[in-house]
Amino acid sequence: MGNTKKIKIGIIGGSGFDDPYLFENPIELDLSTPFGKPSDVLRSGQIAGVPCVLLSRHGRKHQYQPSDVNYRANIWALKQAGCTHVLATTATGSLVEEYKPGDLVILDDFIDRTWGRKCTFYDRTEGGPKGVCHLPMVPAFCPRSRRALAEAARLRGYKHHETGTAVVIQGPRFSSRAESLMHQQWGGHLVNMTTVPEVVLAKEAGLSYAAVALVTDYDCWRKHEESVSVSEVLELFAKNVKLVVNVILDAVKILGADTDLEYLEAHENLVSSAVMLKS
Repeated sequence: MGNTKKIKIGIIGGSGFDDPYLFENPIELDLSTPFGKPSDVLRSGQIAGVPCVLLSRHGRKHQYQPSDVNYRANIWALKQAGCTHVLATTATGSLVEEYKPGDLVILDDFIDRTWGRKCTFYDRTEGGPKGVCHLPMVPAFCPRSRRALAEAARLRGYKHHETGTAVVIQGPRFSSRAESLMHQQWGGHLVNMTTVPEVVLAKEAGLSYAAVALVTDYDCWRKHEESVSVSEVLELFAKNVKLVVNVILDAVKILGADTDLEYLEAHENLVSSAVMLKS
């Protein structure tokens, strides 16, 4: 069955995606949304002929801490720019021995431990959508985009895990040892600070969203070991960021080659069916 929808892939990242030669015909988009300004200007262009839009989650100078990121403006701006997909990157701590520093993980679920973040577009903001959206979060991430990321990692021969539950903490501090052990007991594989509300809002916007996590450390649950430090995270991320970039770029090509795009319509229909309007 044919589909006239055109793919455009949003990439939410930061370090590693600032190569000026990454995009063909790049232009900058300075967008405003009903929810405020996104973290930075968007860079629009093509990767291997596939239209893409890049946004730095924390701003290009990393000026926004996790709880201060305007996630709603970021996702709305990508949707406004015509994106059908979002591929995101995230640095994560590991809560299990087998998810080792340097490994890649294709997230498939989350546990939300954040507070006070704006987690819906449906809150009567002027210019925003009407009604109340009771959005199902199973599956939390788009299976098609997750498969593209996993296929990209597999073809590259990178050490990766095709599932992983991220416990999303408020930050900017790291977990205490007791919290880290609790997150383990809950069944979490990873801990980070940004997946929520980004994944929720992307799904609410009808986008195909998936995230690849780079494991940077073992958090602080291991006894007789120092707690995670910023320098440790930055050092390992810098060393392995090329792996993340390659997986995203290859996934863009895989998704761009798709001819059956009915899953995108299914995402939009799910949102429509979840919205309650006053009669």
